[in-house]
Amino acid sequence: MGLSSDPTDQSVFTTALDKMVGWARSGSLWPLPFGTACCAIEFMSVVSSHYDLARFGAEVVRFSPRQSDMMIVAGTVTDKQAPILKLIYEQMCEPKWVISMGVCASSGGFYRAYHVLQGIDEVVPVDIYVAGCPPTPEGLIYAIIKLQEKIQRGEPSRYQEIQRAAEADAVLESAGA
Repeated sequence: MGLSSDPTDQSVFTTALDKMVGWARSGSLWPLPFGTACCAIEFMSVVSSHYDLARFGAEVVRFSPRQSDMMIVAGTVTDKQAPILKLIYEQMCEPKWVISMGVCASSGGFYRAYHVLQGIDEVVPVDIYVAGCPPTPEGLIYAIIKLQEKIQRGEPSRYQEIQRAAEADAVLESAGA
């Protein structure tokens, strides 16, 4: 029962390495929840048995930024929390992805006050926005599926886009000087 020496009897599996890496990355997202308000409760329901985020390869919730590649910001972020959010984001593994969950994280919600951040994209680059107050668990699952599709297509994260733009600007500046 060994392998046949006839080459037509053996299967061959070929693909581009970047497609294989994209497929593997999309199916093994490790989320870091940054929950500050009621949206965090909705995140908890997504990782519970009823919605079972494990079906989508994102069940390994980590509370250490050095072990995470996807941050889910769920809830209101105040100006005092903004430097903490940025520090945690900077400690994450690359490529890093961010989901802004809920109206408060995306736009400040109904808190039109000086002390509330009017969208976390003022501090960290956001890849996917989830609407709602609070957003439904299905909305977060849909956002994770969309993020997985983005990763499988090989699209860069918002952070990578910003880095590439900064590098291009530096090259243009050095060429002009």
